[in-house]
Amino acid sequence: MTEPAPAYLGIQGLSKVYGTRDGPVRALDQVSLGVRRGEFLSIVGPSGCGKSTLMMIAAGLVPTSDGAVTVEGRLVDRPRTDLGIVFQSPVLLDWRTALGNVMLQAEARKLESTSAERRARALLASVGLDGFERKYPQELSGGMRQRVSLCRALIHDPPLLLMDEPFGALDALTRDQLVLDLQEICLQRRMTVLFITHSIAEAVFLSDRVVVMTPRPGRVERVIDIALPRPRTLAMRDSPEFTGYSRQILELFLARGVLREPGQTPGQTPGQTPDRTPDRTTVPA
Repeated sequence: MTEPAPAYLGIQGLSKVYGTRDGPVRALDQVSLGVRRGEFLSIVGPSGCGKSTLMMIAAGLVPTSDGAVTVEGRLVDRPRTDLGIVFQSPVLLDWRTALGNVMLQAEARKLESTSAERRARALLASVGLDGFERKYPQELSGGMRQRVSLCRALIHDPPLLLMDEPFGALDALTRDQLVLDLQEICLQRRMTVLFITHSIAEAVFLSDRVVVMTPRPGRVERVIDIALPRPRTLAMRDSPEFTGYSRQILELFLARGVLREPGQTPGQTPGQTPDRTPDRTTVPA
């Protein structure tokens, strides 16, 4: 029998405890995951379950309390420079244009300027910002600013992309378009993506697998394989297969009391629950 390929991004027995004035707070508890090369893996869970902490540890920006994170078998024990990161806030420099903000990372990495600018313009065009290169952040909508942030993260063609609720602050229509844009970029570039979200629909739509986290301390409740064909369309969210995956995740949160049906008291395990539209559900932030 052929041995499975080792994980590109490996998370082994990961725990994180923060010290506070009221005593230690355990954010993550013995989390183990393997992310395959080229895989899109989403982590969905309630606020405070350590999703963002896990991503920051994977980036080498926060130390572990226990356990380890590896990339291609190498221990992550310092900030990594061979990846791209997109946060919920675009974090753009107000005094630089859209193109200038994308080029900021190229300049920091000392990439050849002519080819980097050509790549930056192509990235902006690929997310619908052709003609907006000279606009400043205050002249762009929230969705446009987040597109610029995504392009900045991709300018050096990273093999690993970490995204922390990048679309959480956007309106529904803009969010749908950015999800489609991200899918197209990932299909073209075959990056490995670790995606943090509160949205069940977003996780199911984008992912090869979805990791469902428990409330704090965050542990892996279940890992769900998403066997939907690509490219995925917005119409697929109404399919029985899509709603079935969404319902699986929803039921886990209902059983944990993260979500409650009408009449269900905190901590009560739901029995027969009325039907809902699971593909639009967002886990409470």
